[in-house]
Amino acid sequence: MAIIQLRNVSKTFHDGSSEVNAVADVNLTVEAGDIFGIVGYSGAGKSTLVRLLNGLEQASAGEVDVRNQDITKLSAKDLRNFRRKVGMIFQHFNLLWSRTVEENIELPLEIAGVKKVERKKRAQELIRLVGLEGRGKHYPSQLSGGQKQRVGIARALANNPEILLCDEATSALDPQTTDEVLELLLSINKQLGLTIVLITHEMHVIRKICNKVAVMGKGTIVEKGDTLEIFRNPQQDITKRFVKKETAEDDTEGILQAFQEENPNGLIVNLHFTKDSAEEPLISQAIRKFPIDISVIQGAIQKTSTGRFGNLTVLLNGPAKDQEKTLLFFQEQGVDVEVLSHE
Repeated sequence: MAIIQLRNVSKTFHDGSSEVNAVADVNLTVEAGDIFGIVGYSGAGKSTLVRLLNGLEQASAGEVDVRNQDITKLSAKDLRNFRRKVGMIFQHFNLLWSRTVEENIELPLEIAGVKKVERKKRAQELIRLVGLEGRGKHYPSQLSGGQKQRVGIARALANNPEILLCDEATSALDPQTTDEVLELLLSINKQLGLTIVLITHEMHVIRKICNKVAVMGKGTIVEKGDTLEIFRNPQQDITKRFVKKETAEDDTEGILQAFQEENPNGLIVNLHFTKDSAEEPLISQAIRKFPIDISVIQGAIQKTSTGRFGNLTVLLNGPAKDQEKTLLFFQEQGVDVEVLSHE
């Protein structure tokens, strides 16, 4: 069921005599329960687009249908009521530094006129949900970046929204903290059935948690679809650049874990090649020599002016005794062998 539908939506900003078309004739559907990613480079129009979804910006043309109502036609009062069901988290947290964690989370409820006892109860529920137990009395200055964003997420959930909008919510965080926040968002999506629309310029964010993605460029959506299909078969040049950058980045731990889970009896090893051994077809030789299958997981052989060197991570499948013989063969050929997993 569609919870968000944009029909021929445009947003034009006027600067004196000039016009800037931040969003141009966008059509988009987000289904209930989606984690929908919108990715684009700076200036692509993605942040303007997400602000159209909660009425922080008014569309210049088209229909913005959210929860079965065209929000471009809502009165100021109705728009305020509507926003209670659409939470939003920001890149730089937007916390009140003079308020504690609890008080920041309670703020939307306080504005909505919820009684103090109920506000306190809801804040405690959300503190547990986002993993901030014991920090309710802390001030933002006492928190790490990831903890601040957890407060931002909790605050956005205070009014039990049906939709959560995330505007570059992980861009100010380091890679490890980014993944932790993304895992939290994924967990919230599953636990609460919450629809999440996520704005980012990082394809890593899309790959980690989004089931659908739209790619923006110069105010328009150039490509959209299921995330897996976009990664497998990108059509537009801008999408290909995003995918190429992400697939070239290292995710060794996750890759190895997945291979080991799928091949519990296999042996994962690193093969470190010198300039001499790198010239030889040792993988094919080993397969012919022993009753064993070898799958290349990742790696590369690179060339310098004097020869080749490199590293391959491979999976050996076959009888344990033949795995050991294969490792010995590689060592005899001058390859350094590092065993990463055992049966």
